[in-house]
Amino acid sequence: EYEGERNAEGERHGHGKARLPNGDTYDGEYEHGLRSGQGTYRFTNGARYIGGYLQNKKHGQGTFYYPDGSVYEGSWVNDQRHGYGKYTYANGDIYTGEWFNDNRHGQGIYIYKDTESKYIGGWVNGNQEGEAELIHLNHRFRGKFVKGNPVGYGKYIFDIGCEQHGEYIQAEQDEEEKEDDEDSSLLVVPKWKASEITKFTVWTPRVENPPSPREASPVAATTAEAVEEQAVED
Repeated sequence: EYEGERNAEGERHGHGKARLPNGDTYDGEYEHGLRSGQGTYRFTNGARYIGGYLQNKKHGQGTFYYPDGSVYEGSWVNDQRHGYGKYTYANGDIYTGEWFNDNRHGQGIYIYKDTESKYIGGWVNGNQEGEAELIHLNHRFRGKFVKGNPVGYGKYIFDIGCEQHGEYIQAEQDEEEKEDDEDSSLLVVPKWKASEITKFTVWTPRVENPPSPREASPVAATTAEAVEEQAVED
């Protein structure tokens, strides 16, 4: 069913309302028979999208309300979360940052609602990866992450005014554990090995080939401000 404007060829063109065979509804703009422009799409499962369309696909800025209560506000490309956006999860966690092909990818900030901890740093295909800072209520860790786990050299900074330097190393398993689980290497969490304790020092993030102001993304600026604020507080 369709009610709205059409062009000389009889195509849906302009503003209109439509009800699809599966019960979904759309109220918004059309171009040559396709959803293009601004519109609101309501799904029968309770989900709702308000934002831009291009040739029947979500494109541009838009907000998606998912059935489980989570919400994404940000950029879309070819029906996928892509660019810069904010995702509020059903459990209250919040991610604000860059997306690529529907995954958290690039620089971003993830806030854990239950613990109020905050991860500021890199992401690759949905996983925490790269240089980052993990901030807790009374201390923080600065170092490198791979697939969600800290690896290599880093340091813990405590509010009492000292730092503990060290590195995360892969824990060794005995032969019996390795035989019991073929994928045991994926389950082993790196262990922290401290090397020294020093006074607090101001942290300067290492940036390789920094982007020009025109190329810098909004989340990069947000991340820099967050790090600067934390340094001032300390």
